[in-house]
Amino acid sequence: MYRLGKYKETDKMSDLICENYQMLLVMSRFGIALGFGEQSIGEVCKNNHVDVPTFLTVVNMLTDDERGEIADSSISIASLMSYLKNAHAYFLDFRLPAIRSKLFEAIVSGSSDVIVAIIRYYDEYASEVRKHMQYEENTVFPYVEALMNGKKDTQGYRIEIFSRQHEQIDAKLSELKDIIIKYYPANSTNELNSVLFDIFTCSHDLAAHNDVENYLFIPAIKTLEKNSGL
Repeated sequence: MYRLGKYKETDKMSDLICENYQMLLVMSRFGIALGFGEQSIGEVCKNNHVDVPTFLTVVNMLTDDERGEIADSSISIASLMSYLKNAHAYFLDFRLPAIRSKLFEAIVSGSSDVIVAIIRYYDEYASEVRKHMQYEENTVFPYVEALMNGKKDTQGYRIEIFSRQHEQIDAKLSELKDIIIKYYPANSTNELNSVLFDIFTCSHDLAAHNDVENYLFIPAIKTLEKNSGL
């Protein structure tokens, strides 16, 4: 049984999106496109070969104000990993480059020293995010996939190692927001406010991404390890 919450598989997918526009990102990361008409959440998921309990668990966790570990045996680890991989591609290949381009355009008329400092700060942040997500892609996910196939890691790796190292990767982005808000004298308020809005929403999205990993993915892998005798 998937986690009880506000939304059920009989609810309309369009109602979910209209009431929580952030769920557009969740939907796309599960590989679901728009154009589903009046179909229910369950119907849309099944038509797109998406595990319904996993989709609903993610949705209900992210639309709930309270956070806590969810050890739910009905969650599909494979589906959750696919979601996380798609999120990584979104951040690294689309969202972060788009914000960088927009940020440069918003500050290009300012002092050259300030431009260099802000862009350098942003690039350092983006590099941290890339390093974090590549570690997951190259170490964590292969470990989990092997475990799902009945292969135990002989080098002693466990998901607890990832859990201890799982820093909040949105922290530096929050610092960048503060720098721009407090110290950058904008010539074009509209442009700078627009990119700041993007930075705020990206920061929120990264925090939600971390929550999915902390409260769903890591507990699910701990359960998998336990069932595998680790």
